[in-house]
Amino acid sequence: MVATAMIDTPLHDDSSESVLDVERATVIHPGSEVPAVDDVSLSLSRDRVLGLVGSSGCGKTSLSRAIMHLIPLANGRIRILGEEPGIMKREARRRFRRRFQMVFQDPGGSLDSRMRAVDLVAEPLKVHGMARGPELRERAVACLESVDIPSGSCDRYPHQFSGGQRQRIAIARAIVTEPDLLVCDEPTSALDVSVQARILELLREIRRRRPIGILFVTHDMGVVRQMCDEVAVMAAGGIVETGPVSQVLDGPEHEITRQLMEVAIPDHMRASAS
Repeated sequence: MVATAMIDTPLHDDSSESVLDVERATVIHPGSEVPAVDDVSLSLSRDRVLGLVGSSGCGKTSLSRAIMHLIPLANGRIRILGEEPGIMKREARRRFRRRFQMVFQDPGGSLDSRMRAVDLVAEPLKVHGMARGPELRERAVACLESVDIPSGSCDRYPHQFSGGQRQRIAIARAIVTEPDLLVCDEPTSALDVSVQARILELLREIRRRRPIGILFVTHDMGVVRQMCDEVAVMAAGGIVETGPVSQVLDGPEHEITRQLMEVAIPDHMRASAS
């Protein structure tokens, strides 16, 4: 089954351009005979947000890491902007890597505790040769300010920020190279509700600033409704249902989707509806 993120009303001239195409992807972890991702296909257009949703262990994180080429495919292929990073030579893949970036669930684990915030954000610019000298710091500070980290805090270390602020730094680090594809793996699940809302609004603001395709990985259907245009529901390594968010969430056809929707309904609302 193919989850296709198509655009209804173009917001930009290139908004229908595909930024991600996953074709029959299979991931098998070392020591396991059961695929973590089993024959999955999906696509995502620029300026769209595709929610990849499922319960813990369904394969969504394995798929997101395969898209980022952090783990290998056992079968299938992944194209980003029409290119296959998996078959590129190392240097070509390194140069291309700035076009697709990832925001991880735990900013504490993805941010080097020995580096200041400004250096964490400047590092991708330096690695990809996009800035040097005074411009390097200027661009990093500007990017941090764009995610509401004030310039006066830029020389602090990660442990000196709150969890929500650390996630903002992680987002700044991911967007500073102006990628075409942003993969967000449960970026709000470790945050309380009020902080979660602010991070979601930040991601919406990033989307308003420039056309970018976002793959939003989550277990929370409520977040999917807030953030996404389309949704692909995963279970046991495969996609079981896909379509526009309103169609899938308001009229779920698969039992797994219905179960996820039940979890998303607060207990007091479920009781009042019964």
